Amino acid sequence: MDFIKPNSIKNIHKLSIAPMMDCTDKHFRMIMRKISSKALLYTEMIVAQSLVFTNKKENFLDFNDEEHPISIQFGGDDPKILKEAAQMAQDWGYDEINFNVGCPSPRVCSGNFGASLMKEPEKAAKCIESLKNNCNLPVTIKHRIGVDNDDSFTNLNNFVRIIANAGADRFTVHARKAILKGLNPKQNRTIPPLNYDVVKKLKKSNPELLIEINGGLTNIDESLKALSDFDGVMIGRSIYKHPLRWSEIDQKIYGINKKPKSASNIIFSLIPYIEAHLSNGGKSWDICKHLINLVEGIPKAKIWRNQITNKSIKNELNIEYLFSLNTKEFFKSEIKFSSIFSNFFNFEDSENLIIIDRSPSLPIIIFKPSKSNSTIFFPNLSEQ
Repeated sequence: MDFIKPNSIKNIHKLSIAPMMDCTDKHFRMIMRKISSKALLYTEMIVAQSLVFTNKKENFLDFNDEEHPISIQFGGDDPKILKEAAQMAQDWGYDEINFNVGCPSPRVCSGNFGASLMKEPEKAAKCIESLKNNCNLPVTIKHRIGVDNDDSFTNLNNFVRIIANAGADRFTVHARKAILKGLNPKQNRTIPPLNYDVVKKLKKSNPELLIEINGGLTNIDESLKALSDFDGVMIGRSIYKHPLRWSEIDQKIYGINKKPKSASNIIFSLIPYIEAHLSNGGKSWDICKHLINLVEGIPKAKIWRNQITNKSIKNELNIEYLFSLNTKEFFKSEIKFSSIFSNFFNFEDSENLIIIDRSPSLPIIIFKPSKSNSTIFFPNLSEQ
């Protein structure tokens, strides 16, 4: 078959944010979209059978328009079920479909999908064919370099060639093998050693295929280095635990000339989204559980995280309280602009006077006479 040439789409998704169970829900994806306008976002893995047979498909499929580009990841092993799932993904407006052949969870593997499918490349290929033949979206695959003792390069290369012939548009390779017996999913993310050389060899053996590396990348500089060997990089736990370390994705990976957003820029920009979620019956913790990592490394961040966590768990967190935490807990009622303060507020694009008035009792007035001498007033935010 004619394979997609590497240069055809590699510039679109140089960096993606890995699908992670209990992490990459639509709220976290909205946070990441505030950090990067270009990175490819993924849903959590969706079991295709669960989607097809539920009466509440929106619980699996809903996402925000701002999240594009976004890929939906399916797990499964029944081509007929995957056919229906592919059609739903296209109808719902997703940009890509990804097929999971990397998850080592016992629950997943007991259903004979996830990483266990690497042992059955022909069966995995039929799944890819079903997805590919029943939608007009790119269909990609995420897999490991091997499973248990079935970890030779010959077997890996054979698996990739079979899947390529079935029509897969891109391969995301987690540079660890999966150990299905004896290790839980968390251990499978760290205990099997990383082997980038195997994935490099796979790319060199298949230069016509788009191959993306996943596993162990902890910062943008490492990602840039990896892009010299691979068509893309996928980042997982590092970006979830330390999102602001990745605040320059658009600048350094995609060459976009814009200033990275600070923690407060991101949080304030999310307030309308949080308001809408709460007004629709959602809980504050749905979103705020993802925000607690956003202030890593900022003075007094622990206070902020504790307040957010305690109020959210008690279901007492409202917009006014969240807004006051972005101010009162970090700063006194009148503060001179400093390097600490610049971690939270970016005045580069501000006018001399800014009034943010989300609530009559909590207006924030920012005076900016000069870059070196800015004064912040927080009326009605005196210490309790």
